[in-house]
Amino acid sequence: LWKLFSLKLLEIQRAPAKVLFDLVCAHLNLAEGDYFGLEYQDQRKMMVWVDLLKPILKQIRRPKNTILRFVVKFFPPDHTQLLEELTRYLFALQIKHDLACGRLTCNDTSAALLVSHIVQSEIGDFDEVQSFQHLLHNKYMPDQDVLMDKITEYHRKHVGQTPAESDYQLLEIARRLEMYGVRLHPAKDREGTKLSLAVSHTGVLVFQGHTKINAFNWSKVRKLSFKRKRFLIKLRPDLNSVYQDTLEFIMASRDCCKIFWKICVEYHAFFRLFEEPKPKPKPVLFTRGSSFRFSGRTQKQVIDHVKDSEFKKVPFESPGLPDDALLAGPPGVVVNGQKATLPPGHSPDGHLPSSQTSHTSPLTSPLLTEAGYVRTDDEDEVQRKKFPTDKAYFIAKELLTTERTFLKDLEVITSFQAFLRKEDNMPDSVKTLINSNYEPVYQFHQAFLKEVEQRLQQWEGRSNAHIKGDYQRIGDVMLKNIQALKQFMSLLQRHGEVLVELERSCRASRQLEGVCRELEQQKVCYLPLNMFLLRPLHRLLHYRLILEKLCRHYPPTHQDFRDSRAALADISEMVLQLQGTMMKMENFQKILELKKDLTGIQELAVPGREFIRLGCLSKLSGKGLQQRMFFLFSDVLVYTSRGMTSANQFKVHGQLPLYGMTIRESEDEWGVPHSFTLFGQRQSIVVAASCASEMEKWTEDIRMAVDLAERTNGPSTELLSTSLTDSKSPEEGGVEAESEEELSASRSSLERHAAQRGNTTVHVCWHRNTSVSMVDFSVAVENQLSGNLLRKFKNSNGWQKLWVVFTNFSLFFYKSHQDDYPLASLPLLGYSVTVPAETENIQKDYVFKLHFKSHVYYFRSESQYTFERWMEVIRSATCSASRPLVTQRKDPY
Repeated sequence: LWKLFSLKLLEIQRAPAKVLFDLVCAHLNLAEGDYFGLEYQDQRKMMVWVDLLKPILKQIRRPKNTILRFVVKFFPPDHTQLLEELTRYLFALQIKHDLACGRLTCNDTSAALLVSHIVQSEIGDFDEVQSFQHLLHNKYMPDQDVLMDKITEYHRKHVGQTPAESDYQLLEIARRLEMYGVRLHPAKDREGTKLSLAVSHTGVLVFQGHTKINAFNWSKVRKLSFKRKRFLIKLRPDLNSVYQDTLEFIMASRDCCKIFWKICVEYHAFFRLFEEPKPKPKPVLFTRGSSFRFSGRTQKQVIDHVKDSEFKKVPFESPGLPDDALLAGPPGVVVNGQKATLPPGHSPDGHLPSSQTSHTSPLTSPLLTEAGYVRTDDEDEVQRKKFPTDKAYFIAKELLTTERTFLKDLEVITSFQAFLRKEDNMPDSVKTLINSNYEPVYQFHQAFLKEVEQRLQQWEGRSNAHIKGDYQRIGDVMLKNIQALKQFMSLLQRHGEVLVELERSCRASRQLEGVCRELEQQKVCYLPLNMFLLRPLHRLLHYRLILEKLCRHYPPTHQDFRDSRAALADISEMVLQLQGTMMKMENFQKILELKKDLTGIQELAVPGREFIRLGCLSKLSGKGLQQRMFFLFSDVLVYTSRGMTSANQFKVHGQLPLYGMTIRESEDEWGVPHSFTLFGQRQSIVVAASCASEMEKWTEDIRMAVDLAERTNGPSTELLSTSLTDSKSPEEGGVEAESEEELSASRSSLERHAAQRGNTTVHVCWHRNTSVSMVDFSVAVENQLSGNLLRKFKNSNGWQKLWVVFTNFSLFFYKSHQDDYPLASLPLLGYSVTVPAETENIQKDYVFKLHFKSHVYYFRSESQYTFERWMEVIRSATCSASRPLVTQRKDPY
C-alpha cells in the first residue's frame, strides 16, 4: 500500500494533501483517523507533518521518492476516549514503536511490565522455553537483555490474557508515563542551557534530558509565536507567578521554530476547541504572519461523530504485531463494506457489438486457434465439487499458483548462470553476484513451494476428516517461511547491485552483452532479463497482498488470524526497508529497457533521470498529423518514429528540454481535437492525443515533470546526436499507423531476425495508439496472477483449459504450469475487460470478456474469488482501468 500511495502522489499532487490522507483512512476503515497524521523527512532531514490544506506538490519536492509515514499525531490523556477497537490497536502499535526506538523512556519496572504485555499479546501464555527464545530474537526496547528476568516474572502473571486485553493494559501503563506521546524539540533558554520543548494535550512542556522541569497549561498561555530562531510563549498575567509575561527559547533555526509552532497550534485546536477553526480572511494588500491553521475535526467533533454514526462496528482483536507495524503499512483490518461486483451476465457497459470474423488476434500463436483439450460441462462440475468453497482456500491457492510461476522465473536466472559458466572470460563480478545472491533464494523458494503444495493437498483431501480443520489454513505456513525469508534481507538488498553491475559489465564486455542477448532470444525468457532479476523483490509485494486479503477475510477469532497478522507485519517491515531500492531499480530497469527500443541517442541512463510516460501522440507538421512515439523523462521530452531496422527500433527525431517549457491547449487554434502546444526554449510543437483522457494524462504528467525540472535549476543533458535534427529527418512524412494485422507480420519478421522486440510495451502502445506511465508499470508489478482458466473464442463452442500468467500488461498462455515457456501471449493494452451481456448467451458462471476492435475472448474462472481477482488485475492493464489508479489498489475483500 505505501509504495502505491507514494506513487499516487504523482497522480493527485495538485490536490490538497487531505485527499491522500482520506484515502489511507478509507483503506483502513478508520473512523477516528483525526488522531493520526502523515509525516515525512524533508530535504533538510527534518521530520515534518504534512499540511492537509496545501497541495502535495507545494510541500514535497520529489513525491515519487518520498516515504510518508502514517503515525499517531495527537495523544489523548485517556485511551478510553478512543471509541473504536481498531484505533486503540493502532495506538498500541505506536507505543510499541516508541518503546523500541527509545522515545518512550521509563524506569526498569515500567519497561519490563510494558514488554511483558507485548510478549503476552504476541505469543500468549508463558512458556519458559518459548518465552526465552522469543525475547532472545525480538528486541522491544534498548538494553532489553538486562531486564529478561523481570520481564519473565511479569509475563508469568498474565495467564489467560487475550491480545486485546494485553493491548489495553499496554495503553493503560503507557498513558501514565511522563514521556507518553512526547516528541522532543531541542532548544536553549536565554542562559544557553540545553533544554527540549514538547507539546501535549495539556499545553507546552519543557524537558531537561528526559525529565520534565516545567509545563505551561493552555489556560495560562496567551499567545505562541516565533521570530527567526526565537520561540516565544506569552503568558496571561498572574500575580502569583514567578515567571515573566514572555518566555523565550532559542532553537536551531527558523524552520525548527516554525515546525514546533505549527504542532502547538494543532494540539491546542484539537484538544481545546469545539469545532474546526474557520480560515482567516485573505488580506487585500499584503500579508503579515503565517496563514497556517489547524484543519480537520477537533477531538470533540470526532467523539460526537463516532457516537452518532450508524455504521456497524467491527470487533477487532490485536494479533500482536511487531512494534513498527504501524509505520510499515496498514495492518490489514477487517473492512466493513465490500466492493460490489456485478455477477456474470450483467454488464455495466451493455453489449458492445463487433463484426463477425473467423480469425483471432494476430498477437497470438496457433495454440489458441487449435481445438486443444476441451472439457465437458459435466467434467467441470465434478472437478469443482471436489474442492473447498471457503474464500481462504482460494486465497491460499493464489499463493500456490503464483509461487509456481515465481519459481519458474527464478529458473530463468539459473539458466543465465549456466550461460555464464559455458562462456570463457565472463566478468567474475557478475558471476559472483548472481551465484551468491540468487542461489540461496532459489533453494528457499523451492522448499517453500513444496510446503505450500502439501498444505493445499491436505486442505483439499478427504482423509483425516476429524483433524482436517488443522489443515484449513495457510497463515502459519506463511509466518514460518516469511520469518525465515528475513534472513535473506541482505541478499535482497543487493539485487539492485546485480542490475547495476550487469549493465556496467555489458558496456565493458561485448561478449557478455551477446550472452545476455542470446538468453533473451530463448523462449524461456518471455520477459526482459532485467525484469527477472528484480522478481524476488516484487514477490514480497504479492505476499503482502495475499496476507492482507487473508486478514480481511478472517474474523479475529479464527485460528489462522493471529499467524496471518503476524506474517503481514513481518512482510510489511521487509517491504518498507526495501522500498527505496525497489523504486530506484524499477526506474533504472525501465530506462535500460527503453534504451534497447531507441536509436539515435547518445546516453539515456544518466544519474537522476527518471522515466515518467511513453506513448503515441500525433505531431502536426507541414504534411499534416504524423503518428509519433513520445518518451517523457524528468528532464526532457523525446519524440520518435518507428524505424525500419531489423529490431524495429524507434528513431529519435527531436527533443524538448522541460526546463522553461509551457503548455497551452490549442483545439480551437488548430481545429484538431485533443491538441495542445508545447512551447520550449528553442522549439515549439503542436501535438494531438487520441482521446480526451489521453490528453489529460499527457498534460498532467508533462506539467508535473516541468515543475520537477525547474526545481533542479538547470536544463537537461543533451540526448541526441548533433547530426540529427527534426527538419532533416528522412522519415518525417512517410510513416503511417499500422493495423493490428501488420503487427503480427512485424513480429514474424523480428523472429526471423532473432530480435524478439516486436511485442514490447513500446511497440504495443504504438499499434494500439495508447500510453503507459511509470505509475502504471509500478502498479503492474503488484498486479501479477497465475492460474488455470477456461478460454473460449467468440464463435466456438468448447472451453479450452490453459495455464495463464498475467504480468507486464500481458497474458501468457501455457498448456500446464509445468511448461518451461509460454506458447502464446496477448498484450492487453488497449483492450477492455467486462462481463458478457445476456445477449451473448454465455450460460456459465465466473466468465469475463476481453475485447479489442473485432477480437473477442471469453475466460472462465473457478470461483467468485478468482473471477474477481482476474478482473481486478486485468483492469490494471486495459483501457477500462480508471484514473486515478489509486482506486484499483483498494482491496474488495
